[in-house]
Order: sequence, then structure tokens, then C-alpha cells
Amino acid sequence: MTGTRAPAAPGGARWWRSFGRPPRVMGLDVARALAIIGMMGAHVAGIDDAFALFEPRSWAGIVNGYPSLLFALLAGFSIALMTQCGQVSDAEIASARLRMLGRGVTIFVIGLLLEAFDTAIAIVLTLYGVLYLVLIPVLRWRTLSLALCAAVLGLLGPVWLAVLAGLPEDAMGPVWEFLLRGSYPITVWLFFALIGMALGRLPLHRSVTAWGFVLTGTVLLVAAHLVALVPVSDRLLQAAVFDISPHSGAMVELLAALGLGLLVVGVCLGASHPLRWPLLPVAALGSMPLTAYTAHVVSYFVMAGPDSRLAEPQILLWSTVILLVACTLWSALIGRGPLETLAARAGDAAAMLRP
Repeated sequence: MTGTRAPAAPGGARWWRSFGRPPRVMGLDVARALAIIGMMGAHVAGIDDAFALFEPRSWAGIVNGYPSLLFALLAGFSIALMTQCGQVSDAEIASARLRMLGRGVTIFVIGLLLEAFDTAIAIVLTLYGVLYLVLIPVLRWRTLSLALCAAVLGLLGPVWLAVLAGLPEDAMGPVWEFLLRGSYPITVWLFFALIGMALGRLPLHRSVTAWGFVLTGTVLLVAAHLVALVPVSDRLLQAAVFDISPHSGAMVELLAALGLGLLVVGVCLGASHPLRWPLLPVAALGSMPLTAYTAHVVSYFVMAGPDSRLAEPQILLWSTVILLVACTLWSALIGRGPLETLAARAGDAAAMLRP
């Protein structure tokens, strides 16, 4: 599920010295861990407020909507690194696409299995798997092409979703309902993934890149929340452009989430070198997001059962601590996460199908 090199081979002290070193981008692992923890917070902390930048009392509501979109943005970064920033040779591109196919199908199937638990959680992995498949044709696109496609999705996607929202329930059939009117519309996730693929080609180990992300993200976040304050009477315009509520899919929400995502990624990239030691457990969790997310959903089912919703903030604290410890020990003693290994092997097996 990550595009960076697998954790160093088991070795205890050797792991503490080597994990997170280049060419692995430790800051992305840290950001990915924050996305996982944020999604866990949305599931178990019982926070219903929507995040409003200029209302500090609402800031806990940042766990609603934003972490999943950060996860989508990081998917683009991972794919960029997985495909050597789009520079795979003609001889390698077929294998790269088959690996994407194998990984995407595996993640999709894991998502389906998690949905079978029938919890109150809107599972992200099914759409995440589909995202891998949809992005296969664009692996060799130029950076400008990725950015232009993302811009089109950012402008037209929200309008499309607002129009579709007026259709009767199940009007488009189960597949299109899942892709366009589910909790995670594919147009929204494609917007973030394409931007992540484009930005993932930048020199991520340089501090100027981190600071650029922080500055750009801050500007976008503030601007989006200012625009959201504009009073609008037209309902379609409000839904397509000015609605900043979680999972609305409106333009302002996309800009706010993109801004926050870039801000988080920039801070994590910048902090991962000077704070490497204290951040190692966080990076370990972020190096195995598929495993960590699955463990969270299964534990949620054990605690809550079908269709029930948890609203206990202390569960988030203990779940985070347990995952940090478990992922650190696994990474240090064994290596890559178990489900990440499964997805990687599925990708390798698919690549062997190349004639």
C-alpha cells in the first residue's frame, strides 16, 4: 500500500538505525499514520462537529472527512514512488501496471471482507483498490497532464456530484452508486490521487519541498475557509462550490482538504529528519496502513458488533497506543506488514503474467 521500499530486514538495533532512511520517505509514513489515526478518531471518538478553521471549539472535528482525503492524497505519492516518479522504462511499464492490478484487486477484496463485518464504518479500502485500477493508464503521464486532469476533476466533479445528488436513490445501479454517490466518490479521490502523483515527483527529501507544501497548504486552507463564509442562496451553487462540510465533495471542501493535506505532508517531511527517533513508532504504523486499518476495523467489530457505533474517546487513545507498539515491534522484528506483504506478492504474481 506504500510505494516506498519495505522496512529494513529484521534486526532489532539495526532497524532503529536504518528504518526511515532514504530512499524511503519517512515523512510520508508519518503522514499516513496520522491519516489512519484520524480515520480511527472519526469512527470511535464520537465527534460530530465539522471542522471550522476560525472556530477553535470545532477543531476536534478535523477527524471528520479530512483524514480520508489525506489518505487519498498519499495514495498518489505512493504510486509516484512505486513507479519511480513516472520514469519507468517502456520495458518495465507493463510489469508496473500488472503490479498495480494485483495490488488493487487484493486491496479491493480485503475491503469487501471488511464490509462483510457490517460495522458502522464506511470502509475506504474498496474504493482505494478501485483507485489503483483506475490510475493504471496514467502511470506514464507527464506531470502537467496529471495536474490538468486533477484541475478538471476539481472544477467539474463537484458540479456533477451535486447534480447526481438530486437523483432518486439507487437510480444509477449499484456500481455507479458506489463509485459516485458512496461515502468516497471516485472523482474526489482521483482529484487527490492525481495531485499526489504529480507532487510525488518533487525532491521530497529536500527541506525546500517541505516548506513549499506547508506554505501552499496554509494558503489554500485559509482561503477555502474564508470562501466558505460567503452567504449563498442558490442550493445547487452551495452544494457544488461553497459547502465545506465533511464528505460534501464541493470545491471549497476539496481545496480545504488539499490545503490541510499539503500542510500535514509538509510538516511531516520537515520533522522526520530532526525528530526521527521519536517519530519511528509513528512511521512504523504508517508503513503498514493496510494492516493497521484492518486491525482497527476488526477490533471495532469485536467491541461494537454489527451496525453499532462507538463514541468513546479513550478507545482512540488505547487503539493508537496498541497499534504504535504492535507495528513498531512487527516492523523491527519481522519487516513489512502482513497485509502489505500479501498485496506486494499479489502484485509480483500479476507481473509474472506478462507474456
